[in-house]
Amino acid sequence: MPRISDTVTTDDGSCPVSLHTPDSGGPWPGVIMYPDAGGARPTFRAMADRLAGYGYAVLVPDVYYRDGDWAPFTMSTVFEDPVERSRLSGMIAKVTPDVMASDAAAFFDYLVGRPEVRGESFGTTGYCMGGRTSLVVAGRLPERVAAAMSFHGGGLVTDAADSPHLLADQIRAAVYVGAAKSDRSFTAADGEQLDKALTAAGVDHVIEWYSAFHGFAVPDNGPYDEPAARRHWDAMHSFFGTHLV
Repeated sequence: MPRISDTVTTDDGSCPVSLHTPDSGGPWPGVIMYPDAGGARPTFRAMADRLAGYGYAVLVPDVYYRDGDWAPFTMSTVFEDPVERSRLSGMIAKVTPDVMASDAAAFFDYLVGRPEVRGESFGTTGYCMGGRTSLVVAGRLPERVAAAMSFHGGGLVTDAADSPHLLADQIRAAVYVGAAKSDRSFTAADGEQLDKALTAAGVDHVIEWYSAFHGFAVPDNGPYDEPAARRHWDAMHSFFGTHLV
């Protein structure tokens, strides 16, 4: 799949991105793919290529660009290594909901200006912390998001004032949440609370539970689960096919 490396100017600097498109035709609906806590890396660029093959222009941002030329994490060991876990935690902490929304506005403006992309409302999808970002952006920038997806997303329901579920009445997008089993970052009780919030707000939504652990959809994650990953690709194909035109 064709792939363009570029930068997007944000309120805080220049964010490296890659834009992935189908082999021919276009323009196509745009989708932002938010990586998990490990950040933008070859695994996500390959995943964006696959999603592009379904007929989308897919943007993968480096959400950690404020940390400059940061060293990549080894996903199989990062959470077991105290030094690396601390480095990762410090980087994650900088990606606040305000930052997510501000950066997303710049990403959407970038997509509007690309000849490969059509329309002015888009899809978002994300994994782990990226799944949270996907819903935050749908709530903070409702006029820009037509379809928002989250896979093994964490922190979708919290006690904090900026919890994503509290944005339900702002969301105009259709929402899909693909949840992992035995996930302390998104429990069955969290799922019930999110469902109630989205239902009360009249949001078209689906919450599905996968028989796989947190990280099931990302190939370089230890808990990667091939059947669950195939199911998640089928879900993206169907959901974006229905809600992005």
